[in-house]
Formats: sequence, C-alpha cells, structure tokens
Amino acid sequence: MSITYFRFVFTVAIASLACPVSAGTDNLPSPVEAEQIAVDRDPVARQSAAGNPAEYLSIEDAVAIALRDNPGLAEIRARADAMAAIPSQVGTLPDPMVAFNAMNLPTDTFAVSQEPMTQRQLGVSQMIPFPGKLALREQAAEYEAAAAADNVDEARLLLTRDVKTLWWRLFNFDQAVAIVLRNQDLLRQFVEIAQTKYRVGQGLQQDVLLAQLELSKLLDLELRLTGARGNDEARLNALLNVSPDQAVVLPRQKAGELPELAGEPDLYALAEQSRPLLASQQHRIQAANSRVELAEKDYYPDFNIGATYGFRSGNNTDGSSRSDFTSLMLSMNVPIFTERKQSKAVAQRKSEWFEQNYRLHDLRNKIRADISAAAADYRRARDQFELFGTGIIPQAQQTVASMLAGYQVNEVDFLNLINAQITLYNYEISYWQMLSEARQALARIAAAVGGENIYE
Repeated sequence: MSITYFRFVFTVAIASLACPVSAGTDNLPSPVEAEQIAVDRDPVARQSAAGNPAEYLSIEDAVAIALRDNPGLAEIRARADAMAAIPSQVGTLPDPMVAFNAMNLPTDTFAVSQEPMTQRQLGVSQMIPFPGKLALREQAAEYEAAAAADNVDEARLLLTRDVKTLWWRLFNFDQAVAIVLRNQDLLRQFVEIAQTKYRVGQGLQQDVLLAQLELSKLLDLELRLTGARGNDEARLNALLNVSPDQAVVLPRQKAGELPELAGEPDLYALAEQSRPLLASQQHRIQAANSRVELAEKDYYPDFNIGATYGFRSGNNTDGSSRSDFTSLMLSMNVPIFTERKQSKAVAQRKSEWFEQNYRLHDLRNKIRADISAAAADYRRARDQFELFGTGIIPQAQQTVASMLAGYQVNEVDFLNLINAQITLYNYEISYWQMLSEARQALARIAAAVGGENIYE
C-alpha cells in the first residue's frame, strides 16, 4: 500500500511541475492561484470566505481616491488659494486716513468761540507710493501665486507616483506570498515522498529532515513577506486618508506587456515643457526680478497728500462771523541713507534673483538625473522580466520536473532536487519583482517628466 501511495504522490508532484511557462506570461503564478491555501492564513481571505468580501482596489481607484482625499494635497491647495488672494491686496493703495481734530482750545474755558484760532477740523489724507511700486508689488505676488498653483500640480504628480509605487509593491508582495504558499504545499509533498521512501527502505532520514527544514524556511519567508506587506499597506492607507489597518485587496492582474520607453532626450524636452516644479521655479525667478525692480524704485520717495477743513465759531471784532479755514498738505519721505538702506536692498534682491536662477539649474539637473536613473531601472527590469518569463523559468521548471522524475528512480539525490525547486521559486519571485520594479520605474519617470506621455 505504501508503494502505491508513493507512486501517487510522485505523479501529483510531477504534474504540478510539468506545465511550462508561456512566452506571454499569463500562465505564471498570480495571487489567486494560492487562494484556497491563503484562506486559512489571510484575514482578508477569511473575511471573504465568511461572506464579507473586501472591495478590490485597482491602481486607478487608488490614485483617484488619493487625489480626492489626501490631506497633504488639500493643504498645498489651500495654500495656493491663499496666495492667489494676495496680489490685489498689495497692488491697492493704502486705506486713506480720516482725522477729527479740535485745535487751539483755550484751557481756561474750553469754549470754541472764545478765541479766533480755535477750530474743529475734519481732515483726510492718502499715502501714494511712487509710480510703479504698486504694480511691481502686485506683479511679484502674482508670480508667487502662480508658483503656488504649480506646486499643487507638482504635489499631485508626486502623490500619484507614491500611490502607484506602493500599489505595485503590494502587488509584488501578493505574488511572492502566492508563490511561497504554493511551494509550501509542494514541499509538503516532498516531505511525504521522502518519508515514504524512507519507510520502504529506499530513502534516507536526512532527506526527510532536509525537506522539513526547507518547509520551515518557507514559513519564515511567508511571515517576513506578510509583515513587509503590512508596512506598505499602512503607508498606502495613509496616502488614501483611511484607517492604517484597513485591508487593501488588489484585483487580479495579468503581467501584460511592458511598453517601449521614449528616448531620454525626448523625456528631457518633455520635462522642460510639462514639469510643474520647473514652471514653479520660473515663476519664482520672475517674482525675484520684480522685487529687484521694486527695490530700485525705493530710491524715489513716496508721497502723502491731505486736506483739512476747520470750522470756527464766534464773531470777529466788527461783528461779522468768523470764516472757516482749509488746509492742503503734501509730504514725502527723503531717501538720504541710500548707501545703508536702498543700495543694500537692491544688492539683496539681486542675490535672491541669482539664488532662484541657480536653483532652477540645479532642479533641471536633478530632474534629468532622475529621468535617466528611472529609465535605466525600467529597461533593466523590463529585460530581466522578459528573460525570466521566456527563458529562465520555463527551463527551471523543466529541470525540476526532470529531477523529480529522476529522484523517483534513485538517479538524482534529494538535495539536488530541493535546490532545484528553491531556485525555481526564487526565479518566480524575481519575475514578479521585476514587473513590479518596472512599473514603479514608469511611475517615477511619469512624475519626473510631468505627464504620462512617456512612450514611443
């Protein structure tokens, strides 16, 4: 009876390894392949089995939710709204001053008709900056407001990049856990094979112990992958503005084809046109230039004009009524400390203008470096992904199936069989990891360029 069971287990194990991986990669492991095994271990799967299925979160839905609900983005948007309200404020004349005065009251009686110089005054005055100052202040504020609006678009790009990165990391963890679960099941079959051969005198006890050890290693790997997934799940939930402990269940996802990326010079040119960070910095340079011109205007005085009307009571000595008084005023500040004030202010503003220009060059270099680095990562991951899917994994699957058949007739030792199976599942994990890294690199390129039009 044990020999019959031994042959049956071999048949099942060989059949599980005999299916080759197609060049289209659709037959490669996906998270749903381990669904039945995962039900006993995964709280989300248990929830679904209990009749309360969690909603799947597609990458498009994740991005839409983050752009709608993320508080960090809302904060930047509110700041841009606040900045948009500044230009009209700084470009408007100061409020006029209205004065009510009682002048030359006699201190013995405080009677308004006793002395001819006593009067009750009503006055109004207005401060008027030198022509051009208000326009320059408003212009600088408008450029700063435009930079703040660009910062909103930049924040949207970075938030989209972060959400996509975390989503693909979760996808990779799901695939890795599925592969580990399936290999745990296979190693259990190996344990049974080794135990059966040992019982009938055709195997060694060390084969049984080796299979059990490798199974324990897979259990440890499952725990580490699950823990790492939980960390990224909490980070993604934070970006989506939901509870960190909310389960994130990803839908079924085929590998698909990885597109051909545009050339780096084209990506550089696209970033110059589309990246909000560069547009924001251009606006800051324009604002700094307006402040230079405004500082140069401070060499010229500002004016204050006013008028008062004085009401008098009582009569003159000839019996006629006392006439009222009116006064007109014009005053201005006199810039006499120009070397210590105005000249220093101009030098300050020019240095700030240079600072913003240097910052633009620095940002441009960093963006190009980010594009090149992400493009290199993408091409490397895409090439490895294709190599694993069309070459390495099918060959490794055939090797393991051949070794398993050889082990049945004592032509292959158990250690080599186990090592071949470990190599296979490492390749399978690497396959999905390369897909995840390629998609993450595309998200980084799209954010660096400022749009999704990054393909040939």
